[in-house]
Amino acid sequence: MTIRRQQVLAVLAAALVAIALASCSGGGRREARDGFTVGLLLPSRAVPRWEHSDRPLIEARVRRLCPGCTVEYANAENDVTRQRQQLESMVTKGAKVIVLDAADTRAVRSSVQEADRAGVKVIAYDRLAEGPVTGYVGFDALRIGRLQGEALLKGMGRRDGGGDVVMMNGDPSGPNAARYKKGAMSVLSGQVRVARSYDTLDWSTQNAHGNMSAAIAALGPDRIDGVLAANDSIAAGVVAALKSAGVTRFPPVTGQDADLDAVRRIVKGEQYMTVYKPFKDEAAAVAAMAVAVGRGEDPRDSATTTTDSPTTARIPSVLLTADAVTVDDIRRVLVDRGVYTVARICTPRLRAACERAGLTP
Repeated sequence: MTIRRQQVLAVLAAALVAIALASCSGGGRREARDGFTVGLLLPSRAVPRWEHSDRPLIEARVRRLCPGCTVEYANAENDVTRQRQQLESMVTKGAKVIVLDAADTRAVRSSVQEADRAGVKVIAYDRLAEGPVTGYVGFDALRIGRLQGEALLKGMGRRDGGGDVVMMNGDPSGPNAARYKKGAMSVLSGQVRVARSYDTLDWSTQNAHGNMSAAIAALGPDRIDGVLAANDSIAAGVVAALKSAGVTRFPPVTGQDADLDAVRRIVKGEQYMTVYKPFKDEAAAVAAMAVAVGRGEDPRDSATTTTDSPTTARIPSVLLTADAVTVDDIRRVLVDRGVYTVARICTPRLRAACERAGLTP
């Protein structure tokens, strides 16, 4: 083989190698843009919406926005240590971005920091986790508390104030619980007397039942003019305790999340109100932010405002608007928006109550 031919072949070989490397590099970039893993960490199964609504909605939206993406899911079952291990496992497995609804917003801080050091972006969902989160999607917890407080006063019929209220607060390990209470008290302070106040560990119905039973034993059912229950799981425990005490005329009981069972309790007159947080919009917003961040885009492009956490200032955020729902609002807020059908709400046993509430097909 002549020297000239060897030189030509060497040049061609080098060119082929360069093309192959460029192809691999380009494919890697396309893979990073069009196909990556999104981690989804939810806090518990105590609140029905996490498994029944948020998870499938987020998974479906991510796949719609990014057909090549996969969603890796885990539920902490109210176990902070488990959730930290789940987060760290997702980082190890190569998740590019993680949507985190923290079981304990403070306790996960170090795990969020580790993810950040590994180049994995964490987006806080529904509860604002501490640490260097990239974005946040949720609701204004203070406003939700105010909606509950305003509804409770209306349900009690106390225009000029007065009456004894039992506060059934959420789990103090999360920041939302304190903000719900603060928002409610901004309305109730000076208007009612807080006769008893309890924190509900794990937001569980069972713990709420125990706390409400204690309140009934201490006060007597006739002295309880209203119950500020932080969410629908807590409201379920409150209603069960009232029934166990033989109460047939229920005081107004608040709630949150618009769980189907809570809506049915409202129809029956056992629970006065709930707060509907449009979780479809919330899920869509966090999926959009996760996909955008995973593709290397600026989270501020997906945000509508900023939020400060105890550790991080001006977090790009999407804060959605919630609605109070009493029996008069069920059709307008929940049925007309496609959250539930009348047929799903109105079981055969609720037919008469639904007719009284104007909920007919």
